[in-house]
Amino acid sequence: MTPVSSAVSSEPTLIAPSPAAVDVDGHTRTYEVRTFGCQMNVHDSERLAGSLESAGYVPAADDQDPDVVVINTCAVRDNAAGKLYGTLGHLKSKKDAHAGMQIAVGGCLAQMDKQAVLDKAPWVDVVFGTHNMGSLPGLLERARHNGEAELEILEALEVFPSTLPTKRDSAYSGWVSISVGCNNTCTFCIVPSLRGKEKDRRPGDILNEIRLLVDDGAVEVTLLGQNVNSYGVEFGDRQAFAKLLRATGDIEGLERVRFTSPHPAMFTDDVIDAMAETPNVMPQLHMPLQSGSDRVLKAMRRSYRSTRFLGILDRVREKMPDAAITTDIIVGFPGETDEDFEDTMRVVEQARFSSAFTFQYSIREGTPAATMADQVPKAVVQERYERLLALQERISLEENEKQVGRQVELLVATGEGRKDAATHRLTGRARDNRLVHFEVPAGSELPRPGDMVTATITHAAPFHLLADAPDGAPLRIRRTRAGDAWERGQSDSCAVPAHGGAAGGAVSLGMPTIGLRAPGR
Repeated sequence: MTPVSSAVSSEPTLIAPSPAAVDVDGHTRTYEVRTFGCQMNVHDSERLAGSLESAGYVPAADDQDPDVVVINTCAVRDNAAGKLYGTLGHLKSKKDAHAGMQIAVGGCLAQMDKQAVLDKAPWVDVVFGTHNMGSLPGLLERARHNGEAELEILEALEVFPSTLPTKRDSAYSGWVSISVGCNNTCTFCIVPSLRGKEKDRRPGDILNEIRLLVDDGAVEVTLLGQNVNSYGVEFGDRQAFAKLLRATGDIEGLERVRFTSPHPAMFTDDVIDAMAETPNVMPQLHMPLQSGSDRVLKAMRRSYRSTRFLGILDRVREKMPDAAITTDIIVGFPGETDEDFEDTMRVVEQARFSSAFTFQYSIREGTPAATMADQVPKAVVQERYERLLALQERISLEENEKQVGRQVELLVATGEGRKDAATHRLTGRARDNRLVHFEVPAGSELPRPGDMVTATITHAAPFHLLADAPDGAPLRIRRTRAGDAWERGQSDSCAVPAHGGAAGGAVSLGMPTIGLRAPGR
């Protein structure tokens, strides 16, 4: 594969131990990272945690007030600012009662608001942006030494976030960033102005990071980018993403590969072929629709139309008949008429999404859509939103009912089944990423997070499936290296091995992971 030519450094970023990681009494200071927002924010938070631990901080216990609170913000939704400043208001009283406590705000909203964060919440100690996450330990140290707030916002990326130390949250599944930034100009989106133009990592660096993850026990990776299938634009290879998918198939021990999120305008047949022909690339696709109205898509500057979108889904299902396809939809974009909304309902009916993330349009200051005429009244947006939810819930149930009786292989997960303790079930993800709660019959061996369980679907609901064992037969479990890694993590953290716990992963370079995302049940 062709190497990338980029001014952004891909060399490992080393974080030196910080004197600020120890308080005046000689105790190691604790931290907590709170994440608001998308997968990229979650991915970044693992880097922030890794950087802090490399500097000498330790994670706060669940029942402990941390010495340092880091808020990693999102700016996509209009309520992001309200959520941030509400949280900061709550933290002020805690800081007043906690000598030496520091508060840091980073991420997209910090990149956008800059000095406004300190103006609105002067008790904040550090503000940093999307381009300088590795500066956090040094900024905390300077703020403590100088006794005043530190603000550092860079306008361009200097190092890939993937080069920073990482505190992994999962032993079995991980994010791998293949690019940062976005070259699109969607009128509703603030991300390109905050994350910058797309920068692609070298294919060799990506594959090496995946191999490191697998060597450490992971069996699944999710390739991550703001516009993941445009990977290669920086070095002029339009087939780079398909080649990358195929290359992951050569990594021994890597059982599942996913990616998010692609853009329909750049989604080409070579990617569909690579998905279908690479056994460890999963039959699952998240394809953001945003609107089913061609007129609204044009106003959004989404460079595809509904016919092309549905054609992509047809070609995916032709090559992968069992693929589960999910989407994002915005309701109430400025100027959206009843006819436009009915177009969206029509496309959703035709698309047969397994699930959809639906959003009511809200003004995002700094985007072209924020100043467009014909903002849709809130009551109209709400009514349309509820109709769309009802339609998609019906479709999700119908599509899930088709799974009843099927035998599926599940990657056992942690933290995804909120009712598991009460229902005596465990939870896993099928190859198509559907959420399955499965029964553990009396006397059956317990699988570990990261192990594989083969089960038969017995019941469908709109947002989850059940796999019960009416005959009481023991679970069919395939123990994996990922399960071994989870068990080692429990032992290393001096925890008592018990299903449902989370291993305290070691800090490493270039190895991000997180448990699979779910809408819940």
